[in-house]
Amino acid sequence: MSLARRCSRTACGRPAVNTLTYVYADQTAVLGPLATYAEPHAYDLCDVHSERLSAPRGWEVLRLASDQKAQGPSSDDLLALADAVREAARPAPAPAPLHSTDDPTRGAKRGHLRVLTPTD
Repeated sequence: MSLARRCSRTACGRPAVNTLTYVYADQTAVLGPLATYAEPHAYDLCDVHSERLSAPRGWEVLRLASDQKAQGPSSDDLLALADAVREAARPAPAPAPLHSTDDPTRGAKRGHLRVLTPTD
């Protein structure tokens, strides 16, 4: 079986290039670029069926243009990824001590918690 997604229309074996979804609350059919993965409530359509698409009376068809150049990551995306990798590779700063050795009352206590005595 082929891994390429096919048009959802009956008896059409052409490869899918667009995905159709419906927004029932807004009475809108949205036709956009092929989704990353197949959804159960979306329809994958080939070029021919994408061009012929019509919606019920009173519904609006919203066609989102597919930008062929935007298929891969942009240079901004790659720079952001490189910055994130650099940030993750930086050594973590040394943790602040949980208690100060100058204050004997805080000797074994942790962080911001301390035991209150009746004299405090």
